[in-house]
Amino acid sequence: MRDHPHGEHLHGKRPHGEHAPHPDVWTGRATNRFQWVLALVGAACMALGIELAVDSTWTSGIAPLVMSVVGCIAAGVLVLFGTLAFVHVALKVDKDCLEVRCGHIGVPRRRIPLAHVSGAEFVAHVTPRHWGGWGYRWLPEKGTAVVVRRGEGLVLSLWDGHTFTITVDNAEAAVRVIRDRLRAGTPGATH
Repeated sequence: MRDHPHGEHLHGKRPHGEHAPHPDVWTGRATNRFQWVLALVGAACMALGIELAVDSTWTSGIAPLVMSVVGCIAAGVLVLFGTLAFVHVALKVDKDCLEVRCGHIGVPRRRIPLAHVSGAEFVAHVTPRHWGGWGYRWLPEKGTAVVVRRGEGLVLSLWDGHTFTITVDNAEAAVRVIRDRLRAGTPGATH
């Protein structure tokens, strides 16, 4: 029987030498509470736009008023959606694919079949600075990422040469599950 590296298991402590099978579906998530502050800024912009529309004493005409109201509400909606979409990320790994869902409504979302994954690596420290900010990011020289906070994450190597980075708590366990699933799907692999 196999032991996981460093004696770590997905579900509690087991006596040395006892194998802890991976669950059929592994789930993990990461959260960034600071995004709530930015969501409040978006809500404040929307409130300002509504306040201008309801209680306006502008004397310079209707066009500047409409532009201000629409601008404040549009900026508020964009900031509010953009931040709430990245308050947290949820990762699900099942026997066939890996699925990433962002925010409370699960959008943006990406589904990657494990048949498209060539490898998975643990990264101890991913930061928004490495990717140019929080959110769903793409850099030509680095690949694609979903970054919702600083800290641990995983990097998937895809067969098409691209990479996909995800910040998620307990990323080492996710990497073990993905690697085991990749080995199980390889013809001639030993278990």
